[in-house]
Amino acid sequence: MASFRVNNLAISIEKDGASNFNKASYPIRFGKYNEIRTNDYEFQFNLKGEIKFIRGLSGTWPHPSEWIKRTDGNDWVYYSVSGFKGIFKWLGEYYLPCFPYISNSIWTFNPYSDTNVMIAFAAWSQLYGSLRELKDDGMPSQVKELIRIVSDNDDNTLFEKAKAFHSIIGGQVSVLPPDTRHVDYEVIPLMIADGCLYHCKFCFVKSNQKYQPRSRENIYSQIQKLKTFYGGNLGNYNALFLGNHDALGAGDELIRMAVSEAIEAFGFENANVENPMLFIFGSVDSLLKAGNEFMEELNNSPFYTYINIGFESVDAKTLKNIGKPVEVLKIQDAFQKMLEINRDYSSIEVTGNFLLGENLLPRHNESLISLLENVPEACRKKGVIYLSPLVESQKKPDLLETFFEIKNRSKLPVYIYLIQRL
Repeated sequence: MASFRVNNLAISIEKDGASNFNKASYPIRFGKYNEIRTNDYEFQFNLKGEIKFIRGLSGTWPHPSEWIKRTDGNDWVYYSVSGFKGIFKWLGEYYLPCFPYISNSIWTFNPYSDTNVMIAFAAWSQLYGSLRELKDDGMPSQVKELIRIVSDNDDNTLFEKAKAFHSIIGGQVSVLPPDTRHVDYEVIPLMIADGCLYHCKFCFVKSNQKYQPRSRENIYSQIQKLKTFYGGNLGNYNALFLGNHDALGAGDELIRMAVSEAIEAFGFENANVENPMLFIFGSVDSLLKAGNEFMEELNNSPFYTYINIGFESVDAKTLKNIGKPVEVLKIQDAFQKMLEINRDYSSIEVTGNFLLGENLLPRHNESLISLLENVPEACRKKGVIYLSPLVESQKKPDLLETFFEIKNRSKLPVYIYLIQRL
């Protein structure tokens, strides 16, 4: 790292962050990044000069451990640690990501109307303008280069880059797997299939497309274009998301090809952040079809793999009401397979999603509790259950009581599913 002082700016170039994603209630940055500090704000940029984090340093900032983050999809996410007791019990994290779009969170909190947050965005615009007006006479070459690449990434440029990003993968990722919280949702998305097998009535994040795997040519083209898109910041990514809503159903051969090509192109094993991870959505049917040989291959890959399955319910009437065309017996068999995979494979972790809502039948909660409190002791070391609040729930804060009833009786960890897009 090199540090410089220019006027009232403290500039750090290629600052070293943590090499592992750790869970903490205070700001931790990962990989390598650039930083410009004023008296009142800390602005952090990725290695392409794109703004990534903003944090207030003065006493007016809401909390010293809170910050704003820009995603590759050009969304701003506010990370809150204050005002909510028991966040870790709900989410498995020490912070609450607050999104500027409708999600299925059970919390009503809009930090973007906070005057201090609005002033922070204004301060970013002011810094950008100030950097463009700086005279570079006598300025170290490293500082000149940083100011140049930051100045090249104004709001319009970032907007266009996000459009290009979505164009590469075929559209916005409407929801990331809940397990991507382990890498702070920092994943390279690679789409290997479109559509969904079930088209459940309750779901608002999946498309109406017929399920269809992508061609090998399309996948290879995405990889090459994504490598160019991430450019000099590629080394800060240690995680791959195979999408979209049921990549597991794309079949062993296509997954094998995508993983192999991505490892070679993106260099996850040499990333600035250690312990590469792979994230996959799967359906009940695709999990049941997945063979032992395929699981062995995943287990022996460089990744620690998370496979997230949408179970939704284990009650027949509830499944019918939500429009999920799957029999209870299949749900139970897939859940049992999830437990067995978690028990038998050291580098694979299957997690599951179930619904949470005040209008669900009482039998939904009863059957779910029965399922979770009877998990054999040998299968309790891995696997998380995520409860997803229904969008139409009118009394979402009241759902916490139901959540804790399920969580307290479950033999597996239970957390709230936050819908985050990319």
